[in-house]
Amino acid sequence: MDDRFPVMVAGSGDLGAYLSANKQAIDAERAAHGAVLFRGFDVSDAQEFDKAVKAYGEENFPYKDSLSNAVRVNVTERVFTANEAPPETSIYLHHEMAQTPVYPAMLFFYCEVAPDEGGATPICRSDWVLDAMEAKNPGQVEEFASKGVRYTNVMPGADDAGSGQGRSWRSTLSSETRDGAEARLATLGYDWEWCAEDSLRVTTPVLPAIRDVGGGRRSFFNQLIAAFRGWSDSRNDPAKSITFGDGTPISVEQMADVIAIADELSFDIAWHAGDVALVDNYLVMHGRRPFRGKRRVLASLVS
Repeated sequence: MDDRFPVMVAGSGDLGAYLSANKQAIDAERAAHGAVLFRGFDVSDAQEFDKAVKAYGEENFPYKDSLSNAVRVNVTERVFTANEAPPETSIYLHHEMAQTPVYPAMLFFYCEVAPDEGGATPICRSDWVLDAMEAKNPGQVEEFASKGVRYTNVMPGADDAGSGQGRSWRSTLSSETRDGAEARLATLGYDWEWCAEDSLRVTTPVLPAIRDVGGGRRSFFNQLIAAFRGWSDSRNDPAKSITFGDGTPISVEQMADVIAIADELSFDIAWHAGDVALVDNYLVMHGRRPFRGKRRVLASLVS
């Protein structure tokens, strides 16, 4: 059994040219193993990263069109900063935007400035997590599969860069008016309630907790670990952020084994300047370790 994770590709020269010339093989490695790390190529800045992602030949997934909770800043049309949460904050394992009905198929990460200390990006195969869950507690897996999940979060009226949940409802819903925000939410099947200080509490429709990723594999595709461990700020309480799709609570005890399994199966990408990682969002969770000093990791999403 080939358990490489991530697949490491050491090279030199133009990464875009390499991605274009070897796309079929790279796609096969990504689909089989979930993540590919490219090291040693000449990717000197955000513009070169943008060129490399464009050369890969897949459709851009613009961050401005997403429903992500995180405050981010575009550097180019397809490249933006990673989650702007403070450096001392852990960002826990999650599938990108799996707490919304709209999510990318793949992500590229690029390390422009390697962290002075810490700052690794943990990644974790969610199909391996689900296999371990099924071996330990198949009834729990069936409950997640049959019920699905719903997520609730409170969006501020203006961006709060000090929180990983700080993207405003205006930015998230691409509307400057409450009527426009409500129209977008209604189209997407959300429930909502306006709260104090121009904030907005929203609850998703029922979303999957488990996803078929092909080849007889399923993944633990959701935002549950991040929600339980990290969805906490002045507006959000992790204990109230998620339920099963039928409204019944998901307890800390139910998540404890899942979190322990995922932690055990995680691999930390310790960034070198110029590194680029391609991550299959359906198969692999990612996060961010706390760091000190400078760190600049950029991201780009692929539909």
